[in-house]
Amino acid sequence: MSQTTLLTREPVVNKNRAITANRLIAHGPNIGSVVEALSVQAEVWPTHHPVFVSLGRLVPTPELMNWTIPENVAIEIPVQTLAHPHTQALMSGLREAGVGMCLTWFQPDVALPASHDWRFVLIDARRHPAPANSPGLSLAWGLADIGAFRQAVTAGYDGASGWFFLHGNPPAKSLSPGHAQIVRLLNLVRNNGEIRDIEAVLKQDVALSFKLLRYINSAGFGLMVEIQSFRHAVSILGYDALNKWLSLLLVTASRDPSAPALMQTAIARGRFMEEIGGSFFDAAERDNLFITGAFSLLHTLLGTSIQTLLEEMNLPARVSEALLYGQGDFAPFLHLAQCCESFDPKALQAAVEQLHLSSEQVNRAQLVGLGFADSLHG
Repeated sequence: MSQTTLLTREPVVNKNRAITANRLIAHGPNIGSVVEALSVQAEVWPTHHPVFVSLGRLVPTPELMNWTIPENVAIEIPVQTLAHPHTQALMSGLREAGVGMCLTWFQPDVALPASHDWRFVLIDARRHPAPANSPGLSLAWGLADIGAFRQAVTAGYDGASGWFFLHGNPPAKSLSPGHAQIVRLLNLVRNNGEIRDIEAVLKQDVALSFKLLRYINSAGFGLMVEIQSFRHAVSILGYDALNKWLSLLLVTASRDPSAPALMQTAIARGRFMEEIGGSFFDAAERDNLFITGAFSLLHTLLGTSIQTLLEEMNLPARVSEALLYGQGDFAPFLHLAQCCESFDPKALQAAVEQLHLSSEQVNRAQLVGLGFADSLHG
């Protein structure tokens, strides 16, 4: 692996599966490289939730204090490093600077430093199914699926970190009437339907219309004028740009308990693909990159099959090929987005090299995507 630091991420959720924090894992050769990688991302640092920063397999050392640590960051301290002089020195510096710390890989039999307040404690739930004597709010890690999460909460865990919610979801069924309505709207816009026909669909669901305008007027869109109606949106933006925002409506239409984390993941993937693919495709295709990433979890969010969804929607071939078969021009970008969700950086490094990207580009795009997703549902 080249001497660079790559970030991967995972969400932290509470007992109700609401997102309470984001966890960033810095995979670097040394602390100096990690500091450099984090420092250059100050402009796009996500601020809507607390951020736990893991140093991966590195021993935490005082060199980390060379980073101007954002206010919403808590540094992870692995229990195995508590006795290390360098880690002790770092902890002292973090305390003096008022930076929070999160204890990770907690084991009940390990002696902890006296008079230290650990707000969050990450525990490998595969080894410790119940959070015995946790010195702070206990977060389960290593859960296989939603069923394992339910068991962990029943056993006393306060929440979890990881991607368990992507697995063990209910079997596929047909689209609900509400979701079908949004698909109809999406098809009308994609086929440049009459504005009066589109408005007629929106009038049938006032909440849908309100949500669409809220998204379009959000900071993520960056408009200088407030959009007052769908007709106004078409006149300002045109049909093509609206595809992206109608796609957001479909992604956020689920009322499932797992939906917040799934929605964040889907939207972050979409914004990541749009950002990272900016130099590979023209502006029109960037919206389709966003849609590809956002729709990559649509079958899970809506409880139906990806084949059923694509049969209902008139999507470009590049989008369908990537979603159905993992093939075509967009597929490497979707694969890269998914690799950012792994604790193992090797696959991510290979995906980065395949597209001839720099680690800085990928880290930036990932934080931009995360910040955008959180701004819509923070």
